[in-house]
Amino acid sequence: MDERIHEHAEVLVDWSARIEAGDDVVLSVDEGAHDLAVAVAEKLGERGANLVATYDAGELRRAYLRAHDDEFEVDPEFELALYENADAVLSLGGTRNTTAAADVPGERRQEYSTARQGVREARLSTDWVSTLHPTRAYAQQAGMAYEEYQDFVYDAVLRDWGSLADEMAKMKSILDEGSEVRLVSGGTDLTMSIEGRTAVNSAASVAYDSHNLPSGEVFTAPYDPEGEVVFDVPMTIQDRRVRNVRLTFEDGEVVDYSAETGEDALDDVFETDAGARRLGELGIGMNRGIDRFTDNILFDEKMGDTVHLAVGRAYDACLPEGESGNDSAVHVDMITDVSEESRLEVDGEVVQRNGTFRFEDGFEG
Repeated sequence: MDERIHEHAEVLVDWSARIEAGDDVVLSVDEGAHDLAVAVAEKLGERGANLVATYDAGELRRAYLRAHDDEFEVDPEFELALYENADAVLSLGGTRNTTAAADVPGERRQEYSTARQGVREARLSTDWVSTLHPTRAYAQQAGMAYEEYQDFVYDAVLRDWGSLADEMAKMKSILDEGSEVRLVSGGTDLTMSIEGRTAVNSAASVAYDSHNLPSGEVFTAPYDPEGEVVFDVPMTIQDRRVRNVRLTFEDGEVVDYSAETGEDALDDVFETDAGARRLGELGIGMNRGIDRFTDNILFDEKMGDTVHLAVGRAYDACLPEGESGNDSAVHVDMITDVSEESRLEVDGEVVQRNGTFRFEDGFEG
């Protein structure tokens, strides 16, 4: 087994999830993530944690959702109990087909997601972490040779996370002290409020309220967006390829949208519920170890020179105690490239221009 798989497992268990003896851990394993699952199980055993492993796969979900023609049970007790009694949930992505469920009708996805909203909330209340094991399907989606893609993944995952956390803390402070953000780029001019919100220094650890490995972004929960935004980074949404998305916001919600390809995927997202038309996240990529787009949101949204916005659910970590942010059964990220002819302003002051932050060498105010 590649030694980097063991290193990946160690980062996940120790740095990201902070697993301790006696912790009850659910390990969700995708079909191609077997090797990483074995390495993680070994680390969990060494830490003295308790393990329950579950199996996940796109073709499995497809078969179930296409065959199920009745109403879905709302928050099944057996599934809810699993997460309500878990200390941590570790999700290991590793698909062999990135579009395995592409032909599942959108309304089926919506119904299933809505019926399990309580289950999802229970999972998100744990110390959950999602990561990815490199597979040939992901490599093909990224347009890379398999060994090349493996190197790419481990360059992004096996970072000096403590040093990156210190760097990202500078951006967190800017957002925490700010009231309004404006993003200007090709076809984009969008303002949004962040007053009263707390930004998350997403340094790939639950200790930082961060739940992805790799990570490397600073994000917050904006509200009252006004204007237009273009997402020019291609992405896959609900197993369908989407390119060049344009959203128009008025009075805080999406009032018009279009896409060069994959507009039907947007239809399904925005029809999920009322919260799907409002913003749940503004994220600023800062992981310089990610140097290319790969059509995988786990990596692409963390890349330096990018900003992403998510429609749908807002994360509680960004909200004042006792306040509810945007609520939805979905959280869908979309990315814009800010490496050229762009600027990010906080309260009228440029904090990033053409992908370079004001605290980095080469910044031109």
